[in-house]
Amino acid sequence: MEQQEKKGFFRGLIDKISGVEPAEAPGDSTDISESELPAVTHPFPQETTAKPGFFERLKSGLKKTADGLVGRIDALVLGKKTIDADTLEELEEILITSDIGVKTTVELIRTLEQRLGRNELKDGEALRAALKEEILVRLTAHHRPLDIGSQKLFVLLVIGVNGVGKTTTIGKLASRFSASGSKVLLAAADTFRAAAAEQLIAWGNRSGVDVIRHKEGADPSAVVFDACKAAVAREVDILIIDTAGRLHTKVNLMEEMKKIRRVIDREIPGAPHETLLVLDAATGQNAISQARIFKESAGVTGLALTKLDGTAKGGIVVAVSHEFSLPVRYIGVGESIEDLRDFDPQEFTDALFQP
Repeated sequence: MEQQEKKGFFRGLIDKISGVEPAEAPGDSTDISESELPAVTHPFPQETTAKPGFFERLKSGLKKTADGLVGRIDALVLGKKTIDADTLEELEEILITSDIGVKTTVELIRTLEQRLGRNELKDGEALRAALKEEILVRLTAHHRPLDIGSQKLFVLLVIGVNGVGKTTTIGKLASRFSASGSKVLLAAADTFRAAAAEQLIAWGNRSGVDVIRHKEGADPSAVVFDACKAAVAREVDILIIDTAGRLHTKVNLMEEMKKIRRVIDREIPGAPHETLLVLDAATGQNAISQARIFKESAGVTGLALTKLDGTAKGGIVVAVSHEFSLPVRYIGVGESIEDLRDFDPQEFTDALFQP
């Protein structure tokens, strides 16, 4: 009897899943073969395709840049049997209008002119290859991955104007470092934007990372002081400090940063070990202006460029790194945590120039 009840239960369960009405009264114990059972379908579609790798996402994210920059270069040079000064002049215009910047463009063209004089640019293919090589050289010249493990307590000070994705970048970094086994603490020193601390706390909850915060409008240096004390007491590995994204005047920015740095260095001698400037790649030449002001005022040591997936201005990566001799530490090509990645000059250049 107990065996018959089990049969009836499972038959009823299968009927519910498949949407089939029971043909017989509940409790009927008529035996059925396995082949007669209705097919059970999953209520949710199963994942059948693998998620594309980062190189493919990077290539996809840079498609607008590749179409605007490399596409125009290809239209100019490919198929050309000879390269002359007029070709390089047209190439110069393409580079400047693609946010590679005047300074970097002039240097690139001067180098290509030297190659032309040495008869190295025999055709369009050779010119395209030479340009790719020269861009890679400039990205590699300042490239240095961030060495978080170089300090027992690594202090990462993050700066940038509002709207560039600064707090989101911090959240993604905290999640990454925490997932790799590091003990992370966040400091909400952007006390001027009402939602900044809440946004940081949301990321902290998501990553299992604590956040030191004060009330809105508090002195940012006081938040930093408490965060440094907590980081030492809790023996954390990485302290990431969010700061206000204001650029009212260079003087205000400089004084605020000086004060924050004094507090950090007093509590953790030698810190901050990295001052990371977050830039929105979509802003083009504005990103260069921001880099100039922050480097002069806040002692920037590295860059993170966000929103490369939605912009045709990926050339700004080349411009801002080369013009200010700063390493690009991270690039963002999407919304998910894994879309913020260590910058790889070779990978970036390949994704930019690959058809």
